[in-house]
Amino acid sequence: MATAHMQLLKARLPEWMQDWLDIIIPGAHILLIISIAWLLQRTLRRLVSRASAHYQLPNELVNPIKGTIRWVIVASALLLVLERMGVSATVLWTAFTGFATVGAVAFFAAWSVLSNLFCALLIFTVRPYRVGDYIEVLDTAEKVGAKGRVVDINLLYTTLEDSVTAHGVAWLQIPNALIFQRVVRRFQGVPTPLPSPPDDKPPTNAMPAGAEIPAPAGPFTAP
Repeated sequence: MATAHMQLLKARLPEWMQDWLDIIIPGAHILLIISIAWLLQRTLRRLVSRASAHYQLPNELVNPIKGTIRWVIVASALLLVLERMGVSATVLWTAFTGFATVGAVAFFAAWSVLSNLFCALLIFTVRPYRVGDYIEVLDTAEKVGAKGRVVDINLLYTTLEDSVTAHGVAWLQIPNALIFQRVVRRFQGVPTPLPSPPDDKPPTNAMPAGAEIPAPAGPFTAP
């Protein structure tokens, strides 16, 4: 139907303008695709920004989401533009399947990194702990594990302030995926070490019971 309308339109136009229609119409389609892609990208970025402000999501999580949205929209718009420019759909499908295969191989090759990214997303949304909390990562509830104050949470690691050594402050960088496989003990405040029990032994300089105190030596000593 659209083709019939185009043929009717060409028949009513002058001959010098009919040749330009083959350029003007695809060009208008390309401009429309680019405009829609630009508006869609801005709308989705604003929605992500509002959601991050509402749920107080960190920039380490928001920026990758915005980047993913941008590249998905750009890739989709590029495929549509190439199609309007006359590139065969078979060529586009072959290129897409090739990229998808490479992406699947890369996905399995970088599974450990992607698992840390997914666990970081869960940490930012579920909030099992936050920056400033004092936590302990245990293999089981009975064993002592890594302990410290959370100073940073990024897409790969959770950084704990371990202790102060002779070389300064020491930090522990624990992969986010490892934390979800362990027991996490979260303290209400910074724990303080328990006082050691009092020693029942007398001091070394204490006098035994019943001993006489010797008189001081000197010129004032009684004869």
